[in-house]
Amino acid sequence: MTEKIRCRWANPKNPLYIRYHDEEWGVPVHDDHKLFEMLILESFQAGLSWECILNKREAFHRALDGLRLRRRETGEADAGARYRPEQTKNQGRRE
Repeated sequence: MTEKIRCRWANPKNPLYIRYHDEEWGVPVHDDHKLFEMLILESFQAGLSWECILNKREAFHRALDGLRLRRRETGEADAGARYRPEQTKNQGRRE
């Protein structure tokens, strides 16, 4: 079996990063829901590594209603009540 050739930035010790590299990176996306998810994740990336965002991807899904693209009829207070920063914050970091 030949070893898969990967980019140097793909951390071989992180299975989430390897899966992202092998299955998502560089693959054209035409699904609106997937594009919306990537837009939201990219927005949260500011100042963080993409690896960090991938590690927190499931937490973002839980915190932000599954990152589903749909029209919502709820008010600002409802949306704010669902999002809790501690769900996506690095637990080892001090304020």
